[in-house]
Parts: sequence; structure tokens; C-alpha cells
Amino acid sequence: MQESPSSTLAVQMLREVIVALVRRDGPALSAHQLAVYLTCYLTGGDHTVRALAAQLNVSKSVVTRSLDKLGELDLTRRAPDPSDRRSILVERTAAGKALLDELRGIVVGTASGVIGIAAE
Repeated sequence: MQESPSSTLAVQMLREVIVALVRRDGPALSAHQLAVYLTCYLTGGDHTVRALAAQLNVSKSVVTRSLDKLGELDLTRRAPDPSDRRSILVERTAAGKALLDELRGIVVGTASGVIGIAAE
């Protein structure tokens, strides 16, 4: 892929978001954990390990390990599926919703800064 101003800007924004996440107080999430977390919070419907693995095109063990860490941090919670006791649903938490609000602020602030730099 040839480098274009928009692709350079997109990668620069990604870098700035990651740097902001690294610098903030709070838990550090791996790329897998962040992908599972954001999928749970930004896509509708019930989330199961199997469905998350399919959506992200990763193994169920990757999702399970990510959910273990997210659960330790109180960002998600597992609960039995009332319609199928063999299945476990992933639930959102208040702490997880608070983190999503914080992430939105980081992304918006970063986008504003990067776009402002690009306009100069």
C-alpha cells in the first residue's frame, strides 16, 4: 500500500491514542483485551466467548484469557445464559462503562490534536 497523507494521519492518530493510553493512570490492556472489551461495549446483542471469537477471528482461548483479565479489572462480568445454561454471557459493568467514556475523551482529544497539526 502506498503511503498517502490520510494513511499517515490515521497511523499518527493511532500512535497518539496508544501513547495516551500508556500514560494514563489505570490498567494497561493488551491489544487482544482491548479488542474484546471494545467489541463487547460497542456492538449490540449478547456476547458469548464463541461469538466474540468468531467476530474477532481469534481462538476461544484468546477470548477466554482476555475475559479473565477484563473480569479481574471489573470491566466485564460473566453470567450464565438464562436460555442456555451451557453458555456464558459477557456483561458490561459500571467500571467498564466509565472506561469507555474515558477512551472516547482520549480519542476525541487525540483526533482534534492530530487534525489541528495536519491543518498547520
